[in-house]
Amino acid sequence: MINLGIRAHDVKASSLDELVQTIAHKGLSSVQLALAKSFPELNTGLGSLSPGLGKYIGKAFRQKNIDIAVLGCYINMIHPNPSERQKVLDRFKEHIRFARDFGCSVIGTETGNVNAKMGFTIDNFREKPFLDVVESVKELVNEAEKFGVIVGIEAGVNHPVYSPALLKRLLDEVNSNNLQIIFDPVNLLTAENYNNQDEIIKEAIELFGDRIIIVHCKDFVIEEGKLEFASPGKGLLNYDLVMNLIKPKKPHIQFLLESTTEPFIDDSIAFLQEKYENA
Repeated sequence: MINLGIRAHDVKASSLDELVQTIAHKGLSSVQLALAKSFPELNTGLGSLSPGLGKYIGKAFRQKNIDIAVLGCYINMIHPNPSERQKVLDRFKEHIRFARDFGCSVIGTETGNVNAKMGFTIDNFREKPFLDVVESVKELVNEAEKFGVIVGIEAGVNHPVYSPALLKRLLDEVNSNNLQIIFDPVNLLTAENYNNQDEIIKEAIELFGDRIIIVHCKDFVIEEGKLEFASPGKGLLNYDLVMNLIKPKKPHIQFLLESTTEPFIDDSIAFLQEKYENA
């Protein structure tokens, strides 16, 4: 049986109880929880977290046998303004300190953008942004080592870490077991390279398959020459290959639905269950 969860903020709910009930009703076993996105009415800014908050939220999920697989704290770790950069790094480190109170061991992020507004820019693909990512990740991992938790890094084609080779280089540069990978194969694909998806996915698994701790599940379509996200089973991703490579290498790893909202959740669950069973 696939160990399947969902990004909590992809589920519509007006309260913590409703959120937990809805996810449990779907038969899902875990979530990626971004506090600010799931609870916009709650103060989750820097300095707001405490053991009390973590245990209150964590208990609600545990009562329905749902794991908080990842605390999502997606920051711009290379923000061009040094003081803003330090603020978001400090916010991530706060998540690290209180992760255990949520019953979670992984805090996840992407690698940021040299553009403060996070828009696409080829400047992300230069050497300096990558080295800035290394510096920021080292700072986060240093904190994670103190608290016995994991920094989960996710690559993306528009980010400074945009390929399997660069993700492997980041792992080598940081050189800590407290840095692991949130693997999203669609995030490595573009309208230009998607026909080579099998090679890209295989390269990723070969380079850092042993460091993958979470798999994000979404799909993609090509519309008017652009790659657009879709729900699993509604696009072109070779899920047979993904499952055949991941299932034997990472038994019981948590798969998390991403960019999948109603009315597509149930179909996506059934699709992924079938692909996993057949792998």
